[in-house]
Amino acid sequence: MCDMKKYADIYEEIKKLNDDDILQLVLESEDDEMKDFYELVGDFLLQQRQKKVVKENMF
Repeated sequence: MCDMKKYADIYEEIKKLNDDDILQLVLESEDDEMKDFYELVGDFLLQQRQKKVVKENMF
C-alpha cells in the first residue's frame, strides 16, 4: 500500500509551481521521459487555472 500522506504532500508542492518553475524543470530535465512528465504537469496546472477562470467568470 502506498503512503497517501507522502503523495498528498507531493501534490500540494506541485500545485505551488508557477510557469517559470515548470519551464526550468522542462529545460533541465535529464531525459525525454522526465521532460514529458513536467510538460504534463504544466498542462495540468494550466487546465486548473483555466477552470477557475471560467468558473468565476473572470474572462
